[in-house]
Amino acid sequence: MWIQETSNGVIFRVIVQPRGSKNEIKGLQGDALKIRIAAPPVEGAANKMCIDFLARSLKVQKSDVEIVRGQASRAKKVLVRSATRKEIE
Repeated sequence: MWIQETSNGVIFRVIVQPRGSKNEIKGLQGDALKIRIAAPPVEGAANKMCIDFLARSLKVQKSDVEIVRGQASRAKKVLVRSATRKEIE
């Protein structure tokens, strides 16, 4: 299961591919959502852009999106506080 609903919100796995040609969701890859991000993986730029992109895509506040695991990795776990599992799917 790639999405878990918790008391804090929804947690799901993402695989981030930095330095893409544009920001886009590429679909599911195994048990994770694959996302291309234009920013390079330098000084947190890709993580920041990932949060901005997910917040815009899910129509939630940036403060409601948090990377809870994998800040220095392509494989991450993301918490979205103000969304439900159905909204993410």
